[in-house]
Amino acid sequence: MTLTGNGNGNGNNRDVSNERSFGGERPNALELAWVRVRAHLRSEYGDAAFKNWLRSLTLLRASGDKVVLAVTSKFWRDWIAAHYGDRLVALWKAENLGFNGVEIVVNAVEAKEPRPRGDALEMPQRETDEARPQPAPAAMNGEEPRLGDVQNLCTPLDPRLTFETFVIGKPNEFAHAAALRVAEADEIPFNPLFLYGGVGLGKTHLMHATAWRLRMRNPARRVMFLSSETFMHLFVKAVRYKDTHAFKEQFRSVDVLMIDDVQFFGEKSATQEELFHTFNALVDHRRQVIISADKPPVDLQGIEERLKSRLGSGVVAQLNPTNYELRLSILQAKAEQKGVAIPSKVTEFLAHKITSNIRELEGAMTRLFAHATLLNSREISIDMAQEVLQDLLRANDRHVTIDDIQKRVCEHYNIKMADLLSPRRARAVARPRQVAMYLAKQLTTRSLPEIGRKFGGRDHTTIMHGVRKIEELRGGDPSLNEDIEILTRSLTR
Repeated sequence: MTLTGNGNGNGNNRDVSNERSFGGERPNALELAWVRVRAHLRSEYGDAAFKNWLRSLTLLRASGDKVVLAVTSKFWRDWIAAHYGDRLVALWKAENLGFNGVEIVVNAVEAKEPRPRGDALEMPQRETDEARPQPAPAAMNGEEPRLGDVQNLCTPLDPRLTFETFVIGKPNEFAHAAALRVAEADEIPFNPLFLYGGVGLGKTHLMHATAWRLRMRNPARRVMFLSSETFMHLFVKAVRYKDTHAFKEQFRSVDVLMIDDVQFFGEKSATQEELFHTFNALVDHRRQVIISADKPPVDLQGIEERLKSRLGSGVVAQLNPTNYELRLSILQAKAEQKGVAIPSKVTEFLAHKITSNIRELEGAMTRLFAHATLLNSREISIDMAQEVLQDLLRANDRHVTIDDIQKRVCEHYNIKMADLLSPRRARAVARPRQVAMYLAKQLTTRSLPEIGRKFGGRDHTTIMHGVRKIEELRGGDPSLNEDIEILTRSLTR
């Protein structure tokens, strides 16, 4: 992407062909100019904006009347060009080296593209010296961060975890829609937004994506995104050094507070007390709060009832376990991102076999890519997948139980287990119950009376009726037939 000025540059336009690379007659000319340009950027936009967006830029070379800078991703390039491009051009023109434009390229080698870690929903941070994630809450220089240093307190945002790279399917579509609404709304649509789900289902991806979009729409907005451990550590530190006033001022002055994995506050009463008051102060002043956890608010263990009530007072959005279609879409997206051709039979095989969570699924793909590359581009096949991923595949092979079936049916139809086992006869409950009965008969060796006992003590004739009903409906109801095929694949493969 090339950014150009309107004129021929400020100052002299002498031939600087001998200064176009670091190996020329004056090898430090570009480097010295770049130091000055970076200093101007930091001074004009502030430390926070510079750390978040601009310090990732790497000086590569000069080409003709343009200076070439590099970043590690297209997203980073487009953002910098859109928001800082004109100023970059002006600053380079002011250096009087004959430059009239700036070209920003995606350069994985010189700008050090991060290494994949087998995790599309939680990709690694950028592997540059300045941007490498630091153990919270240590600052870049190894000192404890001051409470006033908002960016040092925040979890570094991963440039790959955006809404554009989030794969949407039935299990996560509501959570995605809710997060996107919060990220793009000019007024707070609901408060708080509470995202919950099991390990590796995309909570962290949505949290990062929301923070990115909030900052993109308004870079001046104070968005604080941090883990529950960091919040607790900073609170304990503030109490220890009798600096709780500064702590309160810091956290209650932000525009958006995002806390990941709030379940870790269980049994920590003092930290919960502070979070409760911080939450109330932010909501009262129309500030957005976004929380994630592994369970819904009502099921969080060791959390005070009043805090549970506040956490559940907005929109609670679940990221459900993946279905076959979503797993297949994620694998295809991963292959496309990597630019690797992988046979459809292999992706289908993995989507059937690895059902625990997306993190393991993505890790399996990365292992396959690495194995094929290291062994001189060995072709990726099902045989190869079985050989390389035998540990993952073995862990995902399991004996199907009635409990497994009931849990999976509840997740698929988004109903509660209590409703599935209850006497309720509403269609929204009765049909999933009959599906579960049918699957229990087809996929287990349990007798009808045994199945009936697992379904709230029902008589075996009730189970038989449910099984026959589903058998009759499957022939004329494509949607029901598809549901049963999806559930069967997810339970048996």
